[in-house]
Formats: sequence, structure tokens, C-alpha cells
Amino acid sequence: MMKRWIALSPLLLLLAMFVVSVPSTSWAQDSEEETVAAEVEVEEAEVEEAEEEVPMTVDGLKADLDYTINTLIMMLCAVLVLFMQAGFAMVEVGLNSQKNTVNILFKNLMDLCIGVMLFWLFGFNLMYPGDDYAGEWLTKFTPFVALQETPDYDYGFSASADFLFQVAFAATAATIVSGAVAGRMKFTAYLVYSAILTGFIYPISGMWKWGGGALAEMGFQDFAGSVVVHAVGGFAGLAGAIALGPRLGRFGSDGSSKPIPGHNLAFAALGVFILWVGWYGFNPGSQLTYSGALNAQATTYIALTTTLAAAAGSLTSMILAWAMFGKPDLTMALNGALAGLVGITANCDRVSQIESVIIGAVAGLLVVLAIVALEKFKIDDPVGAFPVHGVCGVWGGLATGIFGDIPSDDFPDMTQVGFFMVQLKSTAIICVWAFVTMAIVFYALKATGSLRVTEEEEVQGLDINEHGMHAYTTT
Repeated sequence: MMKRWIALSPLLLLLAMFVVSVPSTSWAQDSEEETVAAEVEVEEAEVEEAEEEVPMTVDGLKADLDYTINTLIMMLCAVLVLFMQAGFAMVEVGLNSQKNTVNILFKNLMDLCIGVMLFWLFGFNLMYPGDDYAGEWLTKFTPFVALQETPDYDYGFSASADFLFQVAFAATAATIVSGAVAGRMKFTAYLVYSAILTGFIYPISGMWKWGGGALAEMGFQDFAGSVVVHAVGGFAGLAGAIALGPRLGRFGSDGSSKPIPGHNLAFAALGVFILWVGWYGFNPGSQLTYSGALNAQATTYIALTTTLAAAAGSLTSMILAWAMFGKPDLTMALNGALAGLVGITANCDRVSQIESVIIGAVAGLLVVLAIVALEKFKIDDPVGAFPVHGVCGVWGGLATGIFGDIPSDDFPDMTQVGFFMVQLKSTAIICVWAFVTMAIVFYALKATGSLRVTEEEEVQGLDINEHGMHAYTTT
């Protein structure tokens, strides 16, 4: 028996060693993992301790808060301006024949979509080329929007929010033309026009002022775009209306005016109210920095002058049209509100409350007179795009020189007369630029037979001929 145990002793010894070694290896692994975990915890603690050792300063905290507020409010203002596309669409649909409803809605959609893509590709950087192009007429081509990996506190807000705000303005300039050419332009021709305006025409003239170019160097002031946005769209629309000619039946053989009533004034009124609301992104949003008491006060004051001008414009339009035509005309009052808004856009930051009322009231008178003048010249503008945006955009630029505070901080020797002359010259340059360049585009399309639909297609309506659908069904 003893010999048997002695013979088995090596095996028992090996078994005992195995039993002992298994837990010892596991314990070693656990020990190593605990050691690594402890080292990680120590490292994390050291990092947290290091971070605690460098607390954010009061100035750093303020800069971070300012950046956040500016970015978020600018994004909200961009959304308000983008919502103006719906306002333009409703105004144009309501003041035109129902057989062209789909066409008008489609054009407004494409203004925004084409504008976003081309302004993103190169328009934004054409308009804002940087300090190297200060005082220049020409700009540079740099594709896409340069994004910030970390917040740039000196810039003041997110580059993404800046792009959203600026592209909404570009789309606004383009969509103004839609109403002036409604009812007779080929859809493909409109796409070509919209691409050229948003990708090239608008960014170039915008650079002259807002990108620090030649007109900014002269002292030209246009706070939110009476000239840079609205007059550009208005004069482009005038070029399109002249190149196209009037709608069939708009004027008699003897030259008499034969108005073509819009099919839904409820839509038109809704559109004006949407535009009015959207203008609180357009004008107050152009303050660009909103954080702090002074900026908050300036932003809300801009909203005040904007509101006063719109109300005054609508009232004077109603009164003048009532006196001229014997009845209060809703369409004139609606356009009067828009006229007041356009007129105050250039100077809403630098005029008094009384002056804002005067500017809006004069704009309201001008829009009625301009609508009548277009009829005398047999120029067909179905929604009054040129009177509202072109004529009153010019008025906004000039009114800035008449009533607006002189930019004395940057131009200490400038007089009020000198300031007015700068406004006059700069306004004329931008308007001529928009009209001539877009006239070339429209007449080039006309020469190739690509501009206007046939008479048969116009009579049947652009909805069915251009898009193969109706906006309203009878079933």
C-alpha cells in the first residue's frame, strides 16, 4: 500500500501544483488589472486636477456666453428670413391667375434651393473675401464655407449661423423677380436667371458694401439691404418684365390698361403678414451681435422703427389710392406695408422714430405712383415687385443720406451733403449693375427663344404646360 502511494506521489505533487497555480495566475491577472485601473484613475484624477487648476476667467465666461447668445439668435433670425419665402410665394400666388399657381410655388422653391447650393459653393466667399479685398471692386473665388473647429470669439458667432443668415438674404433677392415675370416665363429660363443672380450678381454687389469693398470704403450705409438686397431684386425684375413684355390681354390695342385680377386676395394678405413677421429677422437680425444691454436695446429699437415705417407706408398707400381711384384698395395697402418695410431697411438703425414714420409714409406714396407709372409705360409687373423693391429700395438708400446719422466714427470729415452724395452714387451703381447684367441674361435667353412660353401655353396656363399639373382640382 505504501509503495502505491510512493508511486503516485509525483502525480499528486503535479496535481497539487496545478491546483495552487490556477488561482495564483488568476490572482496575478486581477492584480495587474487592478494596477492598470488604479493607474488610469490616477491619470484621470491628475487631468481633472489640472483642469481645476485653470478655471475659466470672467472675461472667458462672458465671451463664451456672448458667442452662444449671438449664434442662437442669429440662427433664429435666419429662420425668420427663410420663412419670408413662404410670404413671397403667397403674395405672388394670390395676385396672379390660379392657372399659374404651381409655377409660382415651384419658382419660389427653386430660388431657395438653387440659392443655397450656389451660395454655399462660392457665393458666400465671393461676398465676404476677407480684409485683403478691402476697398476693392473685384473679389476672389474660394469654394465652400470655412467652418470653425473651435469657437472663434473674435468672430463673435458661428460661421454656420452666419451662412444661414446670409443665404436667406440671397434667396430673398432672387425671389423678388418671380412676381415681376409671373405668368409668361419658361421655367428653365427662370432657373438660369436664379442661378446667375444668387451665384454671381448678388454676391458681387453685396461684397462692395457688406464685404468691405469699394462702396464701404466710400462710406455707403445700407444696414439690412434696401439697396443691396431689395433694389437688386427689384431692378432685376424690371429687366425681366421689359424683356418678356406684358401678359396677353394686359393692355388693349389702344394702349389702355386692362388689369388681370389676382385669384386669391386672402393668400396675398397672408403673404404680406408673413413677410412683415419675417422682417423682424431681416432688420433686427442685421445687428449681428445681440448679447449685452446695449445690443439688446439697439436690436429692439430697430424692430420699433421697422414697425412704424410699415404701418405708415400702408396708411399712406391706402389714402392716396382711395383719393385716386375712389375706393380703398386692399392690394395697394398691402404693397404699402411692404414699401415701408423696404424703405426703412437701410436706415432702421440710425433714424429717429419720427423719421422712420416719414420714411415709411413716403415709401407708401411712392409705391402707388410707381405702379401707375409702370402702367403708363406698358410694363407689366403683376405683383408690383419693382415699385415695392426697386423704387422703395432706392428711396431707402437715399433716405439714409437725408435722415440717417453720418458714420462719423469712420469718416470724421463727412458732411450731411457729402453723406447724401455717397448714398446717391452707391445706390445708382448697384441698381445699374443689377439692371444691366440681368438685362443681358434675359435678352440672351430671349434671342435663343428660351425666355417666354408660347401664346397657347400662356392662355392654357403654365401649371399644365410647364409642370403637367393643376394647383386646384374640381373633384
